[in-house]
Amino acid sequence: MFDADRQNPLPAEDYGAVRERPSLLSSSLVGSTNRGRVVQALFDRGPSSRAELARLAGVNRTTISGIVQPLLDQQFLVEGEPVPAGEVGGKPARPLWFSPQARPICGILLMPEEVRSCLVSLEGKIDAEHREPLPAHPSGPAEITERLTACVARTLASARRRPLGLGVAVGGMVDTNRRNIIAVNLAPVLAGYPIGEILAGRFGLPVQIDHHPRALLVGDRWFGKGRGMRNFAVVYTGEVLGGALHLDGHLYRGVSGAGGELGHTFVQVDGDVCYCGRRGCWETIATLGWLRRRAAAAGLPEPGAIDSRRLVALAEAGRPGAAELLDTYARNVAVGIANLQQTVAPNFFILHGDVVGGGKRMVDAIAAHVRRLVPSRPGGEVSFDTGDTEDRAALLGAAGLVLSDLLHFPL
Repeated sequence: MFDADRQNPLPAEDYGAVRERPSLLSSSLVGSTNRGRVVQALFDRGPSSRAELARLAGVNRTTISGIVQPLLDQQFLVEGEPVPAGEVGGKPARPLWFSPQARPICGILLMPEEVRSCLVSLEGKIDAEHREPLPAHPSGPAEITERLTACVARTLASARRRPLGLGVAVGGMVDTNRRNIIAVNLAPVLAGYPIGEILAGRFGLPVQIDHHPRALLVGDRWFGKGRGMRNFAVVYTGEVLGGALHLDGHLYRGVSGAGGELGHTFVQVDGDVCYCGRRGCWETIATLGWLRRRAAAAGLPEPGAIDSRRLVALAEAGRPGAAELLDTYARNVAVGIANLQQTVAPNFFILHGDVVGGGKRMVDAIAAHVRRLVPSRPGGEVSFDTGDTEDRAALLGAAGLVLSDLLHFPL
């Protein structure tokens, strides 16, 4: 059973091993699964009484009380003030919610240019955020480790209680089972970097890692616009492009986290060469590198600094070539989304990163192209929303990875 006062909620031998789940649920796993379902319901619905949780789970209040009482004892949950009974009378309900005294989680975002870390409360509030730039040409992995651990140490020093664990979102390919980085195209020095082992050894806390777009999705699932949804997708644009899928209530990872490399799906046979060495990846036509090259060719001002926000501003100011480039860029983003929609039909897309800076005009342009590319069908209306232009969702999602593992959330 989850114990909030244990210093290491997961055994040390689990840190580097590929853990196998038993084929049948033991009684302890049944308990942890039920606990995860209850906490998931709170995330999805907000503060809820025992009676409401019992109705959702299809069990009686006694069963719910047995699940939540240890979480109250460990200051994971807290009871709110009694809510007056309704017209039918009965005992006033006391809604359950996450305790402000609960132990936080340390969320970490490792991108090619910097590392960020913060403390995340169970309500999804970010505190004690720190940044550390990474060298453009590091001498080796040891220099990365020095910057990474220094940033995390500063954040952990701000924690009033020992954090539950460290969650890491990585801007590159990862092996989620072994908790290693496989490759970061913009930072070759990180190839094979054993980030999970390094952080667990340095700080003595459980570590979970995942690909940056999947962390965005986890952040949206527990704390953002994907809350309570069974099917949706996340697409991130910027210097690179990525995405993630939440299908039938579960995050799709693939074997060892190999799934979801959407930026490297093919959209142009024999197209431009990608950072990965292949030709025609979606990333080659729907990232800032492509946009800036085309902005230079179109004669737009300061093309090396162009992004969706500036492009929309230039288009609205009537700058020649800006509106045409905006439409082409939106179409390029839409092509990959349309392929994804045709394959698994998530129907709801949350956009993150650069295109969010383009506001309603950019989102509407992308949506219009997707709807032209995807055949209409009853009940299959495709809708869009936006997440953060910053990486707060990734930090929240990194924390959500830890929470999901500790409480056996059905990610």
